[in-house]
Amino acid sequence: MRQLLAVFAVMAIIAPPAYADRDVTAEERAKLVEALAAEGCSGGEMEFDDGKFEVDDAHCADGKEYDIDFDRAFKLIKKELDD
Repeated sequence: MRQLLAVFAVMAIIAPPAYADRDVTAEERAKLVEALAAEGCSGGEMEFDDGKFEVDDAHCADGKEYDIDFDRAFKLIKKELDD
């Protein structure tokens, strides 16, 4: 039994951290608004999920909506047309 507990303890220590989705903070929201504007977009639903910022249904200058992901430094990772 002790060996089993020891194995679980080691796994908990070396396992990669799980990133739960959460709302963005006011500071993060301000930076996301800037990053979106640089892409010609605004609005959308913002959250932090799986180690990145996600903006769903952002309205862009071409009149279409996109799902856009940014890394922790607010650099564009992905911009794909919302279907």
